Amino acid sequence: METRPPPLAFDSVDAAVEFLLTRLRGPLHIGAPLGLGKPHRLLNALYARVENDRSRPLHLYTALSLDPPGGGKGLEARFVQPFVERHFGKDFPRLAYVQALKRNALPPHVEIEEFYLQSGALLDSVPVQRRYASLNYTHVARALADRGLNAIVQKVARSPDGARLSLSCNTDLTFDAIDAVVARGLPRPVLIAEVDPRLPWLGGSATVAPEFFDAVVTPPGPYPKLFGLPRQPVTDADYAIGFHASTLVVDGGTLQIGIGALADALCHALALRHTDNDAYREVLRALGSSHADDQALAPFERGLYGCSEMINEGFRRLVEVGVIKRRVVDDVAAMQRIERGGPSAHDLALLEQQGEFLHGAFYLGSPEFYEWLRDLPPDTRRAIGMRRVGEVNDLVGDIELERLQRRDARFFNTCMMATALGAATSDALEDGRIVSGVGGQYNFVAMAHALPDARSALMLRATRESGGRVTSNVVWNYGHTTIPRHLRDMYISEYGIADIRGRCDEDCVIAMTNIADARFQQGLVDVAKREGKLRADFTLPASASRNTPQHLAASLRPFHDSGVLPDYPLGSDFTPVEQRLVKALAWLKANTATRGAKLRTVWRALGSKPLDREALERMGLASPDGFGERIEARLVSLALSETAGAR
Repeated sequence: METRPPPLAFDSVDAAVEFLLTRLRGPLHIGAPLGLGKPHRLLNALYARVENDRSRPLHLYTALSLDPPGGGKGLEARFVQPFVERHFGKDFPRLAYVQALKRNALPPHVEIEEFYLQSGALLDSVPVQRRYASLNYTHVARALADRGLNAIVQKVARSPDGARLSLSCNTDLTFDAIDAVVARGLPRPVLIAEVDPRLPWLGGSATVAPEFFDAVVTPPGPYPKLFGLPRQPVTDADYAIGFHASTLVVDGGTLQIGIGALADALCHALALRHTDNDAYREVLRALGSSHADDQALAPFERGLYGCSEMINEGFRRLVEVGVIKRRVVDDVAAMQRIERGGPSAHDLALLEQQGEFLHGAFYLGSPEFYEWLRDLPPDTRRAIGMRRVGEVNDLVGDIELERLQRRDARFFNTCMMATALGAATSDALEDGRIVSGVGGQYNFVAMAHALPDARSALMLRATRESGGRVTSNVVWNYGHTTIPRHLRDMYISEYGIADIRGRCDEDCVIAMTNIADARFQQGLVDVAKREGKLRADFTLPASASRNTPQHLAASLRPFHDSGVLPDYPLGSDFTPVEQRLVKALAWLKANTATRGAKLRTVWRALGSKPLDREALERMGLASPDGFGERIEARLVSLALSETAGAR
């Protein structure tokens, strides 16, 4: 093993930047982790140095450059600005290059290349759209070597005794990128760590000796808050999708989930299945699920093993309630004996001492989630292993070991649209603009086909609304594909599950139409008949007419009233008054989406009476000044009245 000298120590990010610029001559090809592991202050100091210096071209390779929401205008600004200051902190270091990208003002000698974007945030950024790199997560390290990566900057945690460092939230690409660069015969990249005392310490394979880095900078406090993802409310459609999805999960199996309200709903359903099985089954019956009485949906006895590129809020809940608890070890013989149900005493001791029940490549969540990670009991901390993304998202090592560990795997991810013939659109629009990125989705879909007992399920809401117009997310065709239809497996909407793995086109069309919104089903059938994919005498079943938001809302209303389906199943970052306002402002947005709707809503608002003074005070409208503020106050009051006690 190579012996490396102790790293240089700095207490100033400017000094660390000076070191980097001195070590590297010529263009800077710098990698920074996605999400939380990005050292914002160090990157801002570097950007400030090179922004106006054309002699130092900067090529930054990264993903998910997190940026708190902007202020917006009008009522949105009144709600968002105070929340952002409280949740993220007034001193949160927004990334300077992101602000330049949003203004289309990046200097010509600076290039930012990302393989995954904050969803929908940069659709109008010309530099982002031009330099986006469409890559599977597991292919990024290879691409970095192709680009001649010569430095990596990363946020790290320091061990309580100060002897070691942890890559903590981002073990995903650093190790793989270094290996890929060195394998090309290129110099090992210069590595700079920025220590953040707020970053939770995770040990095991996330830890490195300080000399792993060439320099370690520990800026003085106070330290900004970590970027916390605001938890969003879960809708009826989200809950229905989550509960349908939960019926696919096998006790003793493996779980991968994405991020967002659909994943939150799925995790709530799995937790309810374990902690209140009767209530869980009642929700399934209300949804018309044929699985409501399946014996296989009893509480989890063996529990699940979590293996997901991202560890998030949902996994926290599942660990807490005892769903995530099936431990695995990196020992083929032991896993074979465990699989056969005959583990030795040595195997049981190995599981207890070295077994891990949750593997991830990065983590991201709320401030409450980070606090949970900081305060983990030692045994739970040892059972969470941060791994390289290639070890999580693919089958690249000991295939037999990975098959044993990932038994009965269920891979749940989200897509924006799906075609009636089985293809999915998850990351971009048909005009080519990128919304987010493929990330690990393709990997998980392909892995579901490679493992003998695994399934992939892509979750999608049946419709979307924009500008007052509702359109179907189950379409005949679309001009961009993320997952090709030859990899079709399962799709889940709020109206059920379409199992189309290996099915012929006619069966795919019928199954996908059955999970579409009733308003768009006949249109799909008509096109399919015209194109020769359905027989001429096919008719929709009578049950298809129940695929409506109104029927779904009526079915789930009793469970909202009883508290079985809370608005924020994994906790909320909004205060109670803000939660009321979230509903009200969403109603207001939907009811002012068109000119006609806006006029009708304003007219109604003129006759409304000020209600919920606490909410008006939160919006700064308790004592409106001038005609404009009086109209805003009336609009908010109307919206609060319309959504009081409603979903």
